[in-house]
Amino acid sequence: MNKQQLAAKIWESANQMRSKIEANEYKDFILGFIFYKYLSDKEEQWFISRGFDHELIKSYVNEEADDQYSSKSSAQQNLGYFIAYKDLFSTWIHMGSDFSVDNVRTGLSSFSRLISPSHKKVFEGIFNTLETGLSKLGENTKSQTKAVSDLIHLIDEIPMNGKQDYDVLGFIYEYLISNFAANAGKKAGEFYTPHEVSLLMSEIIADHLKGRNEIKIYDPTSGSGSLLINIGKTAAKYMQDANRIRYYAQELKVNTYNLTRMNLVMRGILPDNIVTRNGDTLKEDWPYFDENDPQGTYDPLYVDAVVSNEAVICGLTPEKACNFKEFAA
Repeated sequence: MNKQQLAAKIWESANQMRSKIEANEYKDFILGFIFYKYLSDKEEQWFISRGFDHELIKSYVNEEADDQYSSKSSAQQNLGYFIAYKDLFSTWIHMGSDFSVDNVRTGLSSFSRLISPSHKKVFEGIFNTLETGLSKLGENTKSQTKAVSDLIHLIDEIPMNGKQDYDVLGFIYEYLISNFAANAGKKAGEFYTPHEVSLLMSEIIADHLKGRNEIKIYDPTSGSGSLLINIGKTAAKYMQDANRIRYYAQELKVNTYNLTRMNLVMRGILPDNIVTRNGDTLKEDWPYFDENDPQGTYDPLYVDAVVSNEAVICGLTPEKACNFKEFAA
């Protein structure tokens, strides 16, 4: 089964599972679980690459040890988060009839508590929409458990353990977002830029930024983040190091803001290159002051391109980056 067939199968199955839940709302469940599986599988692969087998992961990947050499501390330092063995996606799959929706609630709550302080802005609150919405999947624990179990077994078919598999994951994620957008009709504009439009904008921006060693891109209405990702991917063809592209994103709606962060992380973008903000661009563009700095340090944001599905704003010359505040004025 190729990636197109797998994506179509997952979409069809998920569409049947959602029952009376609106497609635009159900997307937060399936995309949230896909992201959790991505993080869970990534952690497992990280431990395996360091000599752990299944039994060692089962025995030592837990919260009990809390020194700097524990599995928890090591994962937090290298991945930015930690998921204990009992909360791994693969553990849920192998629990069989012992699995309950409460396992998911516990896992998501633990994830939020165990994020590394250095990665708070990337991961904090990223599963809130999924966690608070689980009750919508059924009238009681039994029906919710059935709905979640069906969904995670469907998602388990998506490969996520290698570079090629991450390309498959990205394709499926984008496929699902585009189909949810098509079902959402006019509402889709808040989280999805049509792929053809995104590719055209990417080529225009990448050509303008050609020859630069470092690039900063800002989308003030980031949606799912697919426009930023496509621009970064196209611009990277003209650069020696794709890790020298920094992505800035602002989004008003919390669930859509979470899609931005999930999508950027799953495309392999370094957390240090992801700078996101949940805010209203129409009322306040990217703030001049660091919200976490009690002294209010003056620090305007200078970027090389500002993009959105309504407009594209670029620097006038290759030598000078553009200041979005100046353009907005």
